[in-house]
Amino acid sequence: MRYKVLVTAPYMQLVIDRFRHIFEAEDIELIVPPFQERFEEEELLGMVEDVNGVICGDDRFTERVLRAAPQLKVLSKWGTGIDSIDQAACKRLGVAVCNTPNAFSKPVADTVLGYILNFARQLPWVDRTMRQGTWSKVHSVALHECTLGVIGVGNVGKEVVRRATAFGMRVVGNDIVEMPVGFLTETGIEMVWREELLHEADFVSLNCTLNPTSFHLMSDAEFALMKPTAVVINTSRGPVIDEPALVRALQEKQIAGAALDVFEVEPLPADSPLLAMDNVMLAPHNANSGAEAWERVHQNTIRNLLEVLKGEVKWKREQTTCRLC
Repeated sequence: MRYKVLVTAPYMQLVIDRFRHIFEAEDIELIVPPFQERFEEEELLGMVEDVNGVICGDDRFTERVLRAAPQLKVLSKWGTGIDSIDQAACKRLGVAVCNTPNAFSKPVADTVLGYILNFARQLPWVDRTMRQGTWSKVHSVALHECTLGVIGVGNVGKEVVRRATAFGMRVVGNDIVEMPVGFLTETGIEMVWREELLHEADFVSLNCTLNPTSFHLMSDAEFALMKPTAVVINTSRGPVIDEPALVRALQEKQIAGAALDVFEVEPLPADSPLLAMDNVMLAPHNANSGAEAWERVHQNTIRNLLEVLKGEVKWKREQTTCRLC
């Protein structure tokens, strides 16, 4: 049987020619639309009518899109997060949803520590003043003098904690899941209420998944609890932060700075006030960057897709996720 597969994941699109021979051997026709960070509902409606599978990124697969694709068998997500997919609708319609859990924990954790070091040691700002011809000493702190608060101590959060404790930081954490005793002993992390974490932390790292309980987890009330010298770091999902509230907190100096890899609207609009703020570090959803991690996800995403399409994994309508590799 010949299959048709839509490839919207931008990272896969960049290397799709390297894998075409695999799809050709399986008699799969690839549909690769013009490169885009993510596709919204209306855009997808014109692409999915006769596809059997999709290699997707953070595209908006709503129930309307899914119902417009009566032959769809599988959404193979490039990466981990599947919050942009209506999983309940997939369950009802018998569409398998696959991903690669714990795909980018280490590179994302490295990014978090990079942001902490840059703010603590003021490295970007010292560099700028030097290039402007100014020889001026600046105030900075050592990491062992700081407290890190980690909200969401899952796979990524645990890697962040391990790196921070290696630098001698005191680490406090908050999660709805009870932490393994071995991890608590290994790292010395103190699990506290979120309000206590926000009150005590010099750096707050957001590493939670996006769901109804974490949407706008950080808003006006939460920023008001933070130290005026504190920095918030978000490498999870943009809507975890109420962006207008963050802008207000920065403008009113309720907090000292922010490091953001993700945003409520991506790409970040050109008129975003964040772009003009000197105390904000920005990146284009790039914390997952790492050659080994990307290659693993390329291979796993294709394997997940083929397993469903070729019938190597038998699916029931109540199942919504692939075997996690």
